Amino acid sequence: MTEQMTLTVVGCAGSFPAPDSPTSCYLVQAPHEGRTFSLLLDLGSGALGPLQSHVSLDDVDAVALSHLHADHCLDLTGYYVVRKYHPAGSLPTLPVFGPTGTADRLARAYDLPLEPGMTAEFDFREWVPGTPTAIGPFEISVAAMDHPVEAYALRVAWRDRVLVYSGDTGPTDALVDLAGGADVLLCEASFVESAENPEHLHLTGAQAGDHATRAGVGRLLVTHVPVWTDRDEVAADTRTTWDGDLDLVAAGDVFII
Repeated sequence: MTEQMTLTVVGCAGSFPAPDSPTSCYLVQAPHEGRTFSLLLDLGSGALGPLQSHVSLDDVDAVALSHLHADHCLDLTGYYVVRKYHPAGSLPTLPVFGPTGTADRLARAYDLPLEPGMTAEFDFREWVPGTPTAIGPFEISVAAMDHPVEAYALRVAWRDRVLVYSGDTGPTDALVDLAGGADVLLCEASFVESAENPEHLHLTGAQAGDHATRAGVGRLLVTHVPVWTDRDEVAADTRTTWDGDLDLVAAGDVFII
């Protein structure tokens, strides 16, 4: 076990799985009480399979959901099966943090009655903006983003290191405020500047770069690029507003925070 905080990109495809990546799922790990604590940021469609290449499903300690669109949460339905029907017996109830109505949303997705739904397998807890939440060794603060459903960006702090994950959002100063001074901003960029893009939905690379620059972050990791979007164009757009350390992430990438 190393004394560092790491980010593993399990999946990063925007909106639906790509041939080479599932949708949003990020494994954040750090030492805690003599072992490695494993936190998932989102568990989107297609992510549960590749996740097992990085961590045993028995060893995940908590899940933190940015919002309840399928590409960010739906593989919790498969994880419910794992935790309920594991050959060694039902696994302990797992903390799942998310927006209002997370428990009901996932019960409906698996066609379960709302009571008890998945509450024997998952301990659902709702985000409270303005109130930091302790999850293992991490302190997580959230801020509401500009998206058609209740959606949050997450600021994950461990010791003196800070990772901020945008989730899905259109342009908003709330992301700049939450990301202020962070070591790493993992930021979505689903759109390109050359297209006519709908408002209140996603960022372009240029907008992601602008948010990172205004927040004064140390490093920008761009994610959530849909399979039909030219990654080189996203990168070029980002470079018009950001001159710091930049990566367009790919499934399997590992970063030290």
